[in-house]
Amino acid sequence: MNPSTALDPHFGQHWTEGMLATFAVEAARLGELDRLSGDGDFGRNLTAAYARVDQEITSAGPTVYREWLTCVSRGFLGTGGTSGPLFGMFFRELARCAEGDEPTLEELARGLAAGLATVQRYGKAEVGHKTMVDAISPAVDALGAPGGSLRDAAEAAVRGARSTAPIIARRGRASYVGEASLGVLDPGAVAIALVIEAAAGAVDGSTAPADGSWVGSGD
Repeated sequence: MNPSTALDPHFGQHWTEGMLATFAVEAARLGELDRLSGDGDFGRNLTAAYARVDQEITSAGPTVYREWLTCVSRGFLGTGGTSGPLFGMFFRELARCAEGDEPTLEELARGLAAGLATVQRYGKAEVGHKTMVDAISPAVDALGAPGGSLRDAAEAAVRGARSTAPIIARRGRASYVGEASLGVLDPGAVAIALVIEAAAGAVDGSTAPADGSWVGSGD
């Protein structure tokens, strides 16, 4: 795929619907990961966020990428907890990346990089701190590499999320429980990996849930 060519005319819609489908399936499992390594509210917050996304979609009637991703951003920005605002700002940067109706891969790469920078600026996390950054950063590198694709970014994000299992958290709520987080995947990193997997599916027009069969272990 030419990185300067706009993606499918309905990419933003398909990605948003794929995310909604994914977290309808995965919210409980993400909540359980958070229960094991944090305060256990992540699954509930995700469910609340995507309920708000649905409300935003109904109210705004999005038709192009920027509008669809803005609905996602607003859904998270209206959600409590530590992760809600960070996810909201992350999606806001992605919403802004497209100059036309749908983004090119180059624009998505810039948007993903901008999202990473924003999350790091406000969350103060680096790779290895057991946060969503562990999934976003390798995805940025993969998508920005010559010939990089969203499938490459998704695979890199999954590897990054899986790498969080043997880490003792240094940022976020999981940092409060110390060694209790060992062996548990970081739910924020897992959620980001699923989001990027949904984006890879949306390139081919899929709105099906992302494949979360890898979630549940750090092996």
